Amino acid sequence: MPLALLALAIGAFGIGTTEFVIMGLLPQVAGDFGVSIPTAGLLVTGYALGVVIGAPLMTVLGTKIPRKRMLMLLMGLFIVGNLLSAVAPSFSVMLIGRVIASLAHGAFFGIGSVVAAELVAPDKKAGAIAMMFTGLTVANVVGVPLGTLVGQSVGWRVTFAIVAGLGVIGLAGIAKLVPDLPKAEGVQLRHELAAFKNTQVLLAMAMTVLGFGGVFAAITYIAPMMTHVAGFADGSVTWLLVLFGLGMVGGNLIGGKFADRALMPMLYVSLGALAVVLALFTVTAHNKIAAAVTIALIGALGFATVPPLQKRVLDQAHGAPTLASAVNIGAFNLGNALSAWLGGIVIAAGLGYTAPNWVGAVLAAAALVLAILSAALERRTGARGTVVAGGLPSDQRTVVHH
Repeated sequence: MPLALLALAIGAFGIGTTEFVIMGLLPQVAGDFGVSIPTAGLLVTGYALGVVIGAPLMTVLGTKIPRKRMLMLLMGLFIVGNLLSAVAPSFSVMLIGRVIASLAHGAFFGIGSVVAAELVAPDKKAGAIAMMFTGLTVANVVGVPLGTLVGQSVGWRVTFAIVAGLGVIGLAGIAKLVPDLPKAEGVQLRHELAAFKNTQVLLAMAMTVLGFGGVFAAITYIAPMMTHVAGFADGSVTWLLVLFGLGMVGGNLIGGKFADRALMPMLYVSLGALAVVLALFTVTAHNKIAAAVTIALIGALGFATVPPLQKRVLDQAHGAPTLASAVNIGAFNLGNALSAWLGGIVIAAGLGYTAPNWVGAVLAAAALVLAILSAALERRTGARGTVVAGGLPSDQRTVVHH
């Protein structure tokens, strides 16, 4: 694997830390600002919606900028947002800081996915994407637990200041290790937008929203769920997040490996198993050992879907993948926002801290249904050729290099 993938993974590590660390700090943030847990959950929803908006917006703005410079600008935006969160005098200002940081998220992973895929041979593309996303998953093994521990020990503001420092390291890594890549030539915005006329691209994005939304329905409220239901001490949330992160690392690598061999079967297995495990979490959340095992499984099964879903969008939007790739990252976070909001609703309705697990199970099951539908449609149109960006059948398309 090219060394440039390490630089992308470093940036992903910082972004992953700021995205997920808030889960372990919701009680502390809520207490300091005098808001409820569901209200504090808006910091998750706001970040996720910022990614949804920022992914296409920043990608379009970056079409005239060389990729390396664009990645560096995105990391600069990330640093500013986290610094604002660290010094926020009120909940609303912190929410603004979260949104600013989130604007860099989708475009970074979207552009990074395209770059990663182009750096390797065709049969290694999903593996390269998984390698970049390893930074995101390792963040959940190292960055998020340490950030949670620091936040619980000396204050959550220190955590976000450290995260801003991670952004500086990521910026330096990109400047040093990523080669000077030219901006995309020969592809205009209308070509990129044409990818969204492809039903398979839209189905893949819908799978992304629902499938990964299932994960966030449970994980957003893991701190109150584990302390109030399972009976863990506040300090135990740190190592529970380590288990979640370890599951993510394993699932991400396995998903990348098998997506290059059998993409759709990988999605069937991971989405189906995720729906079952999330449903079971409503029961296992009442037992410490069972809850810990379930959390690791949710991380593994949830992130086993990431490389295949991202690769499927790249495959189906062939010839104009950059915007579609970034929007799919936004789709992951649209699922996060939807599930965090729905989870907050069922908790506020008095259904208990385990209720979001049922929300997640339903979302994951719906994603599985869409995967089956997508495969059926693909088989039906296979003989005629799959329509791709630009409206050409797959057997007639011209590859446009980015």
